[in-house]
Amino acid sequence: MSATTVEIDTTRPTIPLVRLLQVELRKMFDTRAGRWLLISIAVLSVLAAAAVIAFAPDDVITFATFSTAFGVPLGVLLPVVAILAVTGEWSQRGGLTTFTLVPNRASVIWAKALASVVVGVAALLVAFGVGALGNVIGAAINGVDMVWDVSIRQFFLILLANVLGLLLGFTLGALFRNTPAAIVGYFVYSLVLPGLFQLLAALQDWFDNIQPWVDFNSAQAPLFEGNLDGEQWAQLGTSGLIWFVIPFTAGILMIMRSEVK
Repeated sequence: MSATTVEIDTTRPTIPLVRLLQVELRKMFDTRAGRWLLISIAVLSVLAAAAVIAFAPDDVITFATFSTAFGVPLGVLLPVVAILAVTGEWSQRGGLTTFTLVPNRASVIWAKALASVVVGVAALLVAFGVGALGNVIGAAINGVDMVWDVSIRQFFLILLANVLGLLLGFTLGALFRNTPAAIVGYFVYSLVLPGLFQLLAALQDWFDNIQPWVDFNSAQAPLFEGNLDGEQWAQLGTSGLIWFVIPFTAGILMIMRSEVK
């Protein structure tokens, strides 16, 4: 009898990015920390709008005022959402399961980043919706005309500024792979470094000249104002390369090579 050769197909189809995105979105709502953090964003947006209606003078009841009011809590909470998304595999010890089921770590990380952006944009749209409703109610209660002083261009620039802040949180999560360390790192970056940079700029003329080119926080500020010229876009690009692109790339490489336990 002649031997029969049987070919075994060892290939398998890759898991599509859309499915990984769906999984990561579900995981962001599955944990109590992630779920309540997202709920708190909506609650704080409502409280910020209510505070403007209750305490702001009549001449500042405008859509821009409401946008500024909810921008503060969003600027703090959205990066934390991104940090939790990327550090969850290590803090909750789910990385071994995740990367066994999906050996291609790059696909998982990109799905996490995309899920963070989707949640961040959705939260911002909800907040803008709450702000628009607050503007209507505030104008009616205070007996003033409704003022819609945020243009489409300003809206997208504010959206970009918040997404950049969110992705910076994601970057710190990738670098540290530890939730408390990444959160502390983000608050040091956003609250401590700006003051130090301002002090150094006041004391040293050479740093005062280059600060907009190396200080990502300072370069992001015009995005919230909704008006950037060519030089400011260049400053955002150069400082973003230092504080975002290079650390983000390093964080991804560290995740790709780190041991998962």
